[in-house]
Amino acid sequence: MKRVLSGMRPTGPLHIGHLLGALSNWFELQDKYECFYFIADWHALSTMYDEPESLEEFTVEIVTDWLSVGLDPERSTLFLQSAILEHAELFVLLSMITPLSWLERVPSYKEVRQQMSHKELATLGFLGYPLLQTADIIIYRANFVPVGMDQLPHLELSREVVRRFNSMYGSEDSDPVFPEPMHLLTEAPKVPGTDGRKMSKSYNNAIYLKDSSDEVWEKLRPMVTDPARVKRTDPGDPEKCPVFELHIFFTPEEKREEAAHGCRTAGIGCIDCKKILFEEIEKTLSPIRERRSELEKHPDMVRQILSDGNKKAQIETAKTMVDVRRAVQLYQ
Repeated sequence: MKRVLSGMRPTGPLHIGHLLGALSNWFELQDKYECFYFIADWHALSTMYDEPESLEEFTVEIVTDWLSVGLDPERSTLFLQSAILEHAELFVLLSMITPLSWLERVPSYKEVRQQMSHKELATLGFLGYPLLQTADIIIYRANFVPVGMDQLPHLELSREVVRRFNSMYGSEDSDPVFPEPMHLLTEAPKVPGTDGRKMSKSYNNAIYLKDSSDEVWEKLRPMVTDPARVKRTDPGDPEKCPVFELHIFFTPEEKREEAAHGCRTAGIGCIDCKKILFEEIEKTLSPIRERRSELEKHPDMVRQILSDGNKKAQIETAKTMVDVRRAVQLYQ
């Protein structure tokens, strides 16, 4: 089977934006590819270097969420980036041949520095973030990486580095050390938060996978709607309503159209519309919540799954690094 690799930074609990944008796709990929999914804790430190105390807690939380949505350790290797030291070794070797200009031209380098201007990000770790990503991918000789459009420049950098490495250290008599990773382009939906902006932990507008039924409703109930609909009797426009954007993700088409018609004709109020959405979101979150509740009773089991995944990942990275060291002609 072809290999897929992807990861998530442990920067906080996962919400329905993560479910719609990544996890549902990861779940489906398990049946088509050999999947490696990792907690990118070193990547988190590139911006959270001064607040590392939450990394361990969030790591266990995220793996619990992964298992709750159906990622299966029998079909996917779930592991922790920092537990596999070969990632760092390969990163060092790649840094010897990667021009600084390649890293500086990655769009997110300047964009994130501007967004986080309150923090010192003129660091080697932050500049080298895309190169560490490259090491993460190619050390497993991954064939595909599921990415959104915004991540394509990072993956193209990885492909450039692979071509440079293979050209510099490869042999005409043997296969290239690394395959060029290809993208599996996934549409990253803009999932609205309860304030109408993109759902994000930093905006405090997220519905988390671990939220109780009551918590979900308490977040949906005051959610912003079409600003032109001031009174219950005012007709609304679903196209201008963040609540209706969530309906698109969770509500079957027939019921969604009924809600839209009720909005346009003032046949239903915004609370009625939100109650319909709540029922549909609960159909998705309720089984996740039940599995999560059971997993929370056994945190040692979650840690053991991660530990087992680390061992499987390390077997693969060790094999790759034998070939890499041979290619670079390091003494072994």
